[in-house]
Amino acid sequence: MAEYKILVLGSGMVAKPCVDYLLRHNDNRITVACRTLPKAQKLADGRPRVTAVSIDVTSLEVLERAIAQHDMVISLVPFIYHADIARLAVANNTQVVTTSYISPAIRGLEGPAKAAGVTILNEVGVDPGVDHCYAVKTIGEVHAKGGKVREFYSYCGGLPAPEASDNPLKFKFSWSPRGALLSQCNAAIFLQDGAVVEIPNDKVMASAVPYYVMDGYSFLAYPNRNSVPFREYYRIPEARTVIRGSLRYDGNPQLVRALIDLGWLSTETKDWLLPGITWAQIQQKITGASSTQEAELIAKVDDICHFQSSEEREKIISGLRWVGLFSEEKAPARGNPLDTLSAHLDEVCKFGPNERDLVMLQHKFVVDWPNGKSDTITSTMELLGEPGGYSGMSKSVGITCGIAAQLLIDGHTAVKKPGIVAPYNADICDALREKFELEGIKLVEKTL
Repeated sequence: MAEYKILVLGSGMVAKPCVDYLLRHNDNRITVACRTLPKAQKLADGRPRVTAVSIDVTSLEVLERAIAQHDMVISLVPFIYHADIARLAVANNTQVVTTSYISPAIRGLEGPAKAAGVTILNEVGVDPGVDHCYAVKTIGEVHAKGGKVREFYSYCGGLPAPEASDNPLKFKFSWSPRGALLSQCNAAIFLQDGAVVEIPNDKVMASAVPYYVMDGYSFLAYPNRNSVPFREYYRIPEARTVIRGSLRYDGNPQLVRALIDLGWLSTETKDWLLPGITWAQIQQKITGASSTQEAELIAKVDDICHFQSSEEREKIISGLRWVGLFSEEKAPARGNPLDTLSAHLDEVCKFGPNERDLVMLQHKFVVDWPNGKSDTITSTMELLGEPGGYSGMSKSVGITCGIAAQLLIDGHTAVKKPGIVAPYNADICDALREKFELEGIKLVEKTL
């Protein structure tokens, strides 16, 4: 096979396992692009057939020149840039791979991509990605036996391993604290007992409930984004309940809910949030407390927040104190409360040396059979990071992305289809799942 040129946009934690997987194939030549050249060079150093370049993806002229010089572009930058990247790729007959959901803007490229013979392959990470492959598998098997999926639940969490969840937030950030916190502020829409239920973004954390996955874990689960279309995507028109959501350790949703109620997740620019301001001063400003004294700040927390018990109140007050929101320390002012808080959490909620992360993913299917019996089937992945190696999250997103990209390079008929492609059909899900399992990325099925 002739040399195949791949442009990887982004050099974060997911890029490394993706690049390493693609380097198993000697014909692949990879260019790693990042706005900050040293970051790209760090990934390229010591890896054969990898070149580092500096590209700002907002500079469309420079971006297009780079895309035009490659056979494929893998976009591992924030999803807001995917549509421009894909549009430029289609114009230059370059194949596209992303791990993100298909956005309306990407969907709008269906016609041009088909006309150009370009595949825009999406949703090939863990969630979305691995989750689809195993949902489609089990649903297909149930239907083949004449069964009906009456209820479908799917929850995923990227978390610290239990031994590393040692702070009041019960969380550590392997990616942007800003993005992680905002993901807990998405409004939720789902189907429950045949009715569409909507939860506004500021109430989602309050909806978190205890959810058993396996022994040794204490999770809360909450719905995330719009689950309703997945009844159609997964071909389960018979389902009366369809809920997809996220997992967090007990204690996290409660503290994040307090941060939301207090105004700390606001992205609104505050002209008073300037260098030199203290945490206590910010807390006073955003809550309207009478002074920066801790007792006054806590009194205002009591006025604004809602606690289920005195014990929960103590834990949340303690958590806010641990974050530093009552202190006279100077805050890393970033113009708005969310970015200021995120800059701080990025420092105090990092993974330490040899600490592991965890990716927990579980589907639950409530099935009715033709003989009148009902079963509950679970399909579960517990993927822990490797100290000194790949994190669970980088492996389950980066390697899976690399696998999908290589199937497209190889011209696999389930993947190489002009237009917008994502793993919702058995042919592509089977092809991906076979390769995922060779890398230890696998859900284990049980009938309860």
